[in-house]
Amino acid sequence: METLTPTLISWASILEDDTRAQAEQTAEMPFIDPHVALMPDAHLGLGATVGSVIPTLGAIIPAAVGVDIGCGMIAVRTQYATHELPGDRKPVREAIERAVPLNAGASNRKVSREHTRARLERLRDLAAEAGFDPASYAQRWDLQLGTLGSGNHFIEITADEDGGVWLFLHSGSRGVGNRIAQKHIAVARELCAGEDLPHRDLAYLTEGTEAFDAYVREMRWAQTYALLNREEMMDRVVRQFGEWVGGDVQRVEEINCHHNYTEREHHYGQDVWLSRKGAINAEKGRPGLIPGSMGTASYVVVGKGDPVSLCSAPHGAGREYSRTRARKTFTADDLRVAMAGIEYRDTDAFIDEIPAAYKDIDRVMADAAELVDVRHVLRQLVNVKGD
Repeated sequence: METLTPTLISWASILEDDTRAQAEQTAEMPFIDPHVALMPDAHLGLGATVGSVIPTLGAIIPAAVGVDIGCGMIAVRTQYATHELPGDRKPVREAIERAVPLNAGASNRKVSREHTRARLERLRDLAAEAGFDPASYAQRWDLQLGTLGSGNHFIEITADEDGGVWLFLHSGSRGVGNRIAQKHIAVARELCAGEDLPHRDLAYLTEGTEAFDAYVREMRWAQTYALLNREEMMDRVVRQFGEWVGGDVQRVEEINCHHNYTEREHHYGQDVWLSRKGAINAEKGRPGLIPGSMGTASYVVVGKGDPVSLCSAPHGAGREYSRTRARKTFTADDLRVAMAGIEYRDTDAFIDEIPAAYKDIDRVMADAAELVDVRHVLRQLVNVKGD
């Protein structure tokens, strides 16, 4: 832990100059109290740094929540061990790819599963309570429930240190969440147009206004959408995995957590709006998930409740190379070497997701030793991603 300024405290041993400068801009906003906590995986983001925990009094910065509202992880520990799995992993990868629409903009052709209908009904009821129509943002919002997306989103079959098999995936609120975020970021920019902001994406909404209340209502709906989206995909992954192994799947343990969101929390003796942009809740005893990059380890953790970090922990490895730079630096052959022993779809589309484009997850976890205890280290057996 290092105090960089009176209102910026960092756990990142790898911190680029431009990332630090961006975090300092956020930490200087007048409604930050007590300080911004910079996580070990911190890297440059839109307006606010990815891997930052931002407590605010009387305001929220929509861009500090991010455009993938509610993005996060879900993991299920099964009763199976690696020695019980079939030797050929390609069929289960392809079965998952058929069951879960993958790429950016992808959607289901129709709603055919009862568990999908039940989740959609819940979301419709919540939207009615919040006073808005999700279709005003994205016509196919209902058909995107149970879809992955692209970028660093993934579905994995993994094994822990004892050979126990886990199902693990990463996704968020898809197109509807992105459009909700973009709308309210634009509203905040318009309302702050006359202010001298360090960056236009630090534009904020003031508590007590209709614009603030509308954002909170719709943002909370999008957080629920993201959580249910992960549940929906996990149901499908469990089914495909069960068919592959030829047996029922027991959900011995299940963890589902956000890492892009805002909640009302109590820190340093006061209630604040706490925005975690690329960070998980690590209050004492709380289970959490910290993924590595494609081809590396992920971690099942439990929070230590460190008060200075605002009870938070990193959300992953954090990019070290931009996608453009990664594509100029690495090749498909480099990716094949990094993915040796892991079943994945071999395509040039994933070059920018190569582990070398990310920070060393082991170093990130070493930096996070004050924040979480590691319960399990998960190694990938099968990796599914969208282009």
